Amino acid sequence: MSFQAYIDAVEKKTGKTPAELLGEAAERGYGTDAKAGVVLDWLSTEYGVGRGHAMAFFALMKNGTEISDKHVGSAGAHRDESTTLRVDGLANRGRQAADGS
Repeated sequence: MSFQAYIDAVEKKTGKTPAELLGEAAERGYGTDAKAGVVLDWLSTEYGVGRGHAMAFFALMKNGTEISDKHVGSAGAHRDESTTLRVDGLANRGRQAADGS
């Protein structure tokens, strides 16, 4: 599963885009200095997000949208399309594909 797929799965589970969840985390005072356990507890309690997916979100929260190019362009299960994670939501990605942008 790619990093983006983990982030997309969190969106599907919570019903909120990653950007919305990042905003909610900030409102709760969870910044780059937050402890993983606190964020994992929040995502598990509020949304039922499992540990692996919550850790992917935590990494996004701590490190931002830029990821390693290690799997970009590879053919494996961990293949990512880009070194930039999309946080604007699956619906926006579908709309862009449909209108050609």
